[in-house]
Amino acid sequence: MCGIVGYIGKREAAPLLLNGLRRLEYRGYDSAGIAVLNGRLSVVKQKGSVGDLEIALQDSADLLSGATVGIAHTRWATHGDPSDRNAHPHLNNAGDIALIHNGIIENHAVLRLELSSHGYTFNSATDTEVLVHLIDRMWKDEPSLNLEGAVRRALRHVEGAYGICVISSREPGTLVVARKGSPLVLGLGDDEFFVASDAAPIVEHTRKVVYLGDGEMAVVTAEGYTVKTIENIETEKLITELDFELGEIEKGGFEHFMLKEIFEQPDVMHDVMRGRVRLEEGRVRLGGIEDYLDRLKQARRIVICACGTSWHAALIGEYLIEEFARIPVEVDYASEFRYRNPIVGTDDVVIVISQSGETADTLAALRAAKEKGALVMGICNVVGSTIARETLCGMYTHAGPEVGVASTKAFTAQVIVLYMLALALSKGRTISHDEIALNLRELTRVPEKAARILELDSQIKSIAEIFKDAKNFLYLGRGYNFPVALEGALKLKEISYIHAEGYPAAEMKHGPIALIDEDMPVIFIATRDSTYTKILSNIEEVRSRKGRVIAIANDGDKEISSLAEHVIYIPQATGPIMPLLTVIPLQLLAYHIATLRGCNVDRPRNLAKSVTVE
Repeated sequence: MCGIVGYIGKREAAPLLLNGLRRLEYRGYDSAGIAVLNGRLSVVKQKGSVGDLEIALQDSADLLSGATVGIAHTRWATHGDPSDRNAHPHLNNAGDIALIHNGIIENHAVLRLELSSHGYTFNSATDTEVLVHLIDRMWKDEPSLNLEGAVRRALRHVEGAYGICVISSREPGTLVVARKGSPLVLGLGDDEFFVASDAAPIVEHTRKVVYLGDGEMAVVTAEGYTVKTIENIETEKLITELDFELGEIEKGGFEHFMLKEIFEQPDVMHDVMRGRVRLEEGRVRLGGIEDYLDRLKQARRIVICACGTSWHAALIGEYLIEEFARIPVEVDYASEFRYRNPIVGTDDVVIVISQSGETADTLAALRAAKEKGALVMGICNVVGSTIARETLCGMYTHAGPEVGVASTKAFTAQVIVLYMLALALSKGRTISHDEIALNLRELTRVPEKAARILELDSQIKSIAEIFKDAKNFLYLGRGYNFPVALEGALKLKEISYIHAEGYPAAEMKHGPIALIDEDMPVIFIATRDSTYTKILSNIEEVRSRKGRVIAIANDGDKEISSLAEHVIYIPQATGPIMPLLTVIPLQLLAYHIATLRGCNVDRPRNLAKSVTVE
């Protein structure tokens, strides 16, 4: 993986492809490359950034000029180190087929041996190069095939996940794409077509797109396109209208996308609730699950599967659903759920959560749950994503495009969706109409409170300046704020490369307390709830060992100021609401520590925005 762009039409391809790669830089990558057809295949690829590729292209401007067909890629290394030779596109030995690929070819080692026995030589350590040679081999075995046929035959020998885009000078007017597990979208312009791994490179050219499903191929020319299954069965595809503007994937005056997205959260909170929270009626209306609410309420239990930040949101969802709806909930890492043969049946509900709707492990968990007969519900942000298409019911978070690799606004949007779901499940079962109305009023006050927290940005930056050189951080919280401690630690790890761990505060005594000394910053989420006095005792334990305490506390709490070295005061709210507020100062703290350390917060090392491989 990580980013795919393709173009076929009447305009010069290279500038469009380069601009498309820039739109995909947020996904995280380590090298980039481009191939165009201009009588013959011309390929330039470079370790480093898209900017480095652009410099390298200056020496090949004549080769690229005038070409109206091309493909381009940003790579996140899976097989082989980040290098020029391992960068995409990859060529066959004759140099007349070029391929870019997201995903992993699991049987690449066996195929490499077989192809080597037929005289093929390999110039890279990647699994992708195996596939381009395999396409060439299929074409040589049956010269009557066209490019589409050769790709189809090759893919029948492949095990694993792929999103591929292939061009060849043997058939210069054709671009072939195929998808299994790794997302691809086709943009429909006027006498031109775009291919990309997500809509970001497409939206400035056209709003009409077709999302390829698993096991589908598209054959694209300047005159049109057809979509077929790998088994060569033609299929009709729904044309979707993109629902976001180009400005949503621009920085809008902020230094980084991550900071922009942190500051967008009050507006996102409004958007998530718009049309769903009916204050005058004292209820929530969740259109995507209305037809399945009775079955959801009757579930023996609910299992929530997710990865990373979405897993932390799922933990809060567990607390919310159990407290309000009194339905047993389990939260699983999607990567573990798919392999541990879980006990799931027809009276269970499985909820899968993913910002992109394309997370490979979460999709695998979704499919495993469906095979076992569970009702599978999706929560995702991207309209038309695989999770949205493959789940029986679900809800969009409406957070808008999230470009920063470290998720921020998607987390708060997911928590609000889970909050609304918990209240919907409780209606008529466990809590009264008045209690639901009270909780909804509290929820609608969150955007204004979040905006007040964002006004603390300069204070939080000052704290970051003090602790930016720390080697380790400990984040502690209880109840609803325990998952927030995990999320705060994850944010710091992701973008600043400082080791950080989140724990339930009571668990500190069962191991982590051994780490505490005068060099260990400890962040306590110490809001006033039923565990407040316990948290104060935990702070005393850290102070007695010379740990440096940073506290997130509620306005007006004078007691905490005598215990903590630094206090970030936030508005008061009920316990179930509090994670939506306590997470924001932790996001800002991580952001400022990372930028003060000179880290690229939008593209942290080794990370990708959408993890579409195992």
